[in-house]
Amino acid sequence: MTSSAIEEKRDRLLQILRNYESVVVAFSAGVDSTVVAKAAAIACGEKSVAATALSPSLASGELDLARELAELIGIRHEIIETDEFSNPAYLANPANRCYFCKTELYGHLGPLAEKLGFNAVVNGANLDDKGDYRPGMMAAAENSVSSPLVDAEFSKADVRELARLWELPVWNKPATPCLSSRIAYGIEVTPERVRMIDAAERFLSQLTGLKPLRVRLEHQQLARIEVPLDQLATVATPATSDAIVKKLLNLGFCSITLDLQGFRSGSMNSALGEVQNLVELSDFSQSK
Repeated sequence: MTSSAIEEKRDRLLQILRNYESVVVAFSAGVDSTVVAKAAAIACGEKSVAATALSPSLASGELDLARELAELIGIRHEIIETDEFSNPAYLANPANRCYFCKTELYGHLGPLAEKLGFNAVVNGANLDDKGDYRPGMMAAAENSVSSPLVDAEFSKADVRELARLWELPVWNKPATPCLSSRIAYGIEVTPERVRMIDAAERFLSQLTGLKPLRVRLEHQQLARIEVPLDQLATVATPATSDAIVKKLLNLGFCSITLDLQGFRSGSMNSALGEVQNLVELSDFSQSK
């Protein structure tokens, strides 16, 4: 897309946010919410706040990054402690787990906006999210959370380009979904399991320097490692694989595998049709 086209979308985004006059941004420190936070700071000034959820499912380093980005942008930053791990529906890890997480988050951000006297809560969803399996989008709709990037017709590529033009350091940051997303549907989400995954991913990143990567937790405590396809040989060398196996067994995994398909964002969703006893999408409102 040409620079003029991005600038046109940027101006549309800023106008949408100006129309709100005051906003709370659901801020994860990913590229999407960082662009929205930057736009909110420009459009609404002191009438904008970036709010980050703190829970066991937040990967190490993400909260510090959120603080740094908020300071760089010049937007007020609030940290909200969420409690999705007390919700049995979330812990059961059905296909719509994200719905319960986002409902918990937005249940805090709405009252925050009311307390501040702000007019809107906004998130970082973009047009590409509408074509993916995103149960959190229903939670947003139910809680009157708006998606200004969607309204301004931003694709993911557009978001990255605007972030680059704004010189935001996360413009090329890989997606960093919550740690619970690494657990196969139907396997209970627990603080212990997300800590295992976090420690395993940090170890692999430090050992290999690879990004992005994932450690997926499958049934029977099996760790399925995903790295970029052209880096499989790097991880499979005897010395590296021995170190990985030793560390992950020590963390509590029982078996360790290397996925020969390589890294795929959202790869857990490929098994949705095979997972039993999931909460049906039509039951969202009944499951709150």
